[in-house]
Amino acid sequence: MTSQVFDAAGLPRLLSRPYKYLRLEWTGELGMLRVRTCVKPIQCYSLAGMTELQRMLDDIVQNPGLVRHFVLSSDVTGVFNFGGDLALFVLLVRAQDIDSLKMYGRRCIDLVWWMETAAARGVHTTVLVQGDTLGGGLESVLPFHKVIFERSAQAGFPEVLFNLFPGMGAWQFTIRKAGFAVANDMILSGRLFTAEQLLRRSLVDAVVEDGEGEAAILDVVRAVDPRLRGTLAALRAQRMAAPITYESLLEAVDLWAETALTLTTRDLRLMERLARAQVRKAGGAEEGAVEEIKRIELDTAWGELRSGNTGFGEEHERGTGLTAWGAL
Repeated sequence: MTSQVFDAAGLPRLLSRPYKYLRLEWTGELGMLRVRTCVKPIQCYSLAGMTELQRMLDDIVQNPGLVRHFVLSSDVTGVFNFGGDLALFVLLVRAQDIDSLKMYGRRCIDLVWWMETAAARGVHTTVLVQGDTLGGGLESVLPFHKVIFERSAQAGFPEVLFNLFPGMGAWQFTIRKAGFAVANDMILSGRLFTAEQLLRRSLVDAVVEDGEGEAAILDVVRAVDPRLRGTLAALRAQRMAAPITYESLLEAVDLWAETALTLTTRDLRLMERLARAQVRKAGGAEEGAVEEIKRIELDTAWGELRSGNTGFGEEHERGTGLTAWGAL
C-alpha cells in the first residue's frame, strides 16, 4: 500500500512534499502529523503560507485514514501567529483591489473550514499556542478540537484599533465557545488576554506551564486515540448542535473586504507600523523588501488560481484578477 512507504525523514511518502514555511513530523503509531509553521517575512497567514497549508491538508484528504491526529504549532519563538497579512492589506486597500481582498479572505476561510469539518474527515485536531496570537491567528485556533496555551501566551482581536472588524469567523466561533457577551467584549475592546483569562472564557481547553506544551499534546493524543471514532462522532454532533456554515463565512468575507476599502490614511499608517514591528519581532526580511515580497505572493496566488494549481475549487474564485494592481 503506497501510504506505507516512507521517506528519509520518516514521513509517509504521500505527505513528504518539500515545504518552505512548514516543518512536518510523523508519529506512525499514533497516526499523528505534527505541523510547525515558520512564515517569512512575517509569521502571519500570508498567501504563500496558506497555499502550503492548503496543499498539505489536501494531501491528508486524498489519503483517508492515514492521519488520525493533526497537531499545529509554531516554530517562531514568542509568536504563534500574527493573523492577517497587514502588509498585504495596506497594498490592496491603497489599490482599492476588492477582488484580491476577497480572494485572500476566501483562502483564510478554506483553512478554517477544514478545521471545522476535520471530524467528518476522520481527523482529530490539536493546537498548541506558545507566544502571541492575534486576530486571524486567534480565530484560526478556535475550530480546533483541543486548544492548548502555554501560560505566557496571550491573544486578542486588535483589528478594531485600526477600524477593521476582525476575521471571517471571529464572531461565530467565539460566540459558539464563549457566548455573545464574551465575544462582544473581546472583539470590540481590541485588548489582549492572558492564557488564564481565555481559559476562564472557555476559549482554551488547557493552560500548561511554559515548556510543557509538547508533553500536553502527547497526553491529549494518547487519551483520544483509543476512543477516536466515538470522540469524532461526538464532535460532529456538537457542530450540528451549534452549526456554522461555509456560506455565512463567505458573507463575512465580502463584508470584511468592503469595510477594508474604507480605511483611512491614518488606519493604513497604523497597519504599516504594526507590520514593521512584526517583522522586527519574528520576521526575516531586509528593510523595504516586505512590499516586494507581498507583490510577488499576490501575483503568484492569482496565477495559481487561473492555472488551477492550488487545490482550491473554482467556486471559490469570484474575482476578475488584479483589478487595480497595475496602478501600484
